[in-house]
Amino acid sequence: MTPKRMDFFHMVSLQHISTTRLPTLWGPFQMSLYLEAATAKEHVLLWMGEWNRPDKIPLVRIHSECLTGDVFGSLRCDCGQQLQDAMNSIAKEGYGAILYLRQEGRGIGLAAKMQAYSLQDAGMDTVEANLALGFSADERSFVVAAEIIKASGVSKVRLLTNNPAKVEALAEAGIEVVERVAIAPVLQKENLKYIRTKMEKMRHLISLDVVSDSERLPGEEG
Repeated sequence: MTPKRMDFFHMVSLQHISTTRLPTLWGPFQMSLYLEAATAKEHVLLWMGEWNRPDKIPLVRIHSECLTGDVFGSLRCDCGQQLQDAMNSIAKEGYGAILYLRQEGRGIGLAAKMQAYSLQDAGMDTVEANLALGFSADERSFVVAAEIIKASGVSKVRLLTNNPAKVEALAEAGIEVVERVAIAPVLQKENLKYIRTKMEKMRHLISLDVVSDSERLPGEEG
C-alpha cells in the first residue's frame, strides 16, 4: 500500500517527494523519499508489502545513516549488519518498513565522525570522543521517523532495536511499540569497545553474556 500523498506533516515540515520500486538482494522493496524542509535532508521510507494495513502490526526499523558501516562495511560499528538484518527480517515476514534517517554519526555529520574516529584510535570511546568535540553523546532526533510512520496510517509497531531511546521517542509521539525485537550484534575485534560503550553509557539492551563470551574472538588463543 503506497504511503498517503500529503504535502506537509504537522510536527515537522516533511514533504513526500516520490515513491519507486527497489529490487534488492532480500526481495522487492518500495522506496519513498521525504524532504525535511528545515534541514533540506532527504529521508527514506523503505517498505515491503502492505505494511500499513490496519489489521497488521508491522516490523519496523529506525536506522540512522552510517556511510562507513552501511556502504563500506566498516567493522568499527554494527550499523551495516543491523541494516541488513532488518531488511532480511522484513523480507521473511513479507511486510514491514525501515525509516532511513539522514543523521550521520549519531547526528554530528561525517566530518566530525571522522574526527571522532581519530580520537577513538587515541584511546577514547565513542561517547568520550563526541563530548570532546563539543557534541552530546547522541545528537539524533526520531521525530521525523515518528511522523512518517503516523502519516502512513500506522499506530502500532514491532520495533527492531536495541536502543530504548527509540522506543521512548515513538511512545511520546503516540505510536505503541507492541514488541521490541532485539538485533544480536556480530562482534568483531574492532567493535567490541563500541558495543560495550553503547551498553554501559547509552542504555542499549545487549546481553552482557554475548559481549563477555566474545572477548576472546574466534581464532584467538585462550
